Amino acid sequence: MNKYEKPPLILVVDDDLDDYCLTETALKRCGIRLELRLAQNGEELLDYLFHRGRFSGPKAPRRPNLILLDLNMPKINGLEALTEMKADPVIKQIPVIVYSSSKESEDVDACYRIGANGYITKPASFQSLIDTMGAFAKYWLEIVRLPALPPCEPPPKRNSVS
Repeated sequence: MNKYEKPPLILVVDDDLDDYCLTETALKRCGIRLELRLAQNGEELLDYLFHRGRFSGPKAPRRPNLILLDLNMPKINGLEALTEMKADPVIKQIPVIVYSSSKESEDVDACYRIGANGYITKPASFQSLIDTMGAFAKYWLEIVRLPALPPCEPPPKRNSVS
């Protein structure tokens, strides 16, 4: 049984729309109530989290409960985005699971050094993806208790100097 008032929000950060759609389908098959959102690169992720650009204003999106982060993306890559997230006192509380096709130990080590909460290598087959997402969802959404983040606040207004 899901312990959240609202369905937990997972922000999937991936520049490959096919990978996102496969992940979405696999997570839906898990039968756990959740909400998914997509950010297609690290810049969009940071704008989403810090309510900048199209994510600013009174209808700013709610904070995700969990982030699935690809590493190899344009503009700002996953390692750069992870570094910026973990430098913020509120955003750093959001668990970040790196979800990458890279099996390189250097990538795994760098992610954990920066502050990733987990590292999952993208499975090769759809059945493996379903199994992996089932274990991921079971652990992160049913077993683990996620932090209660403070509500989103609009950025402070700047005083204009005349």
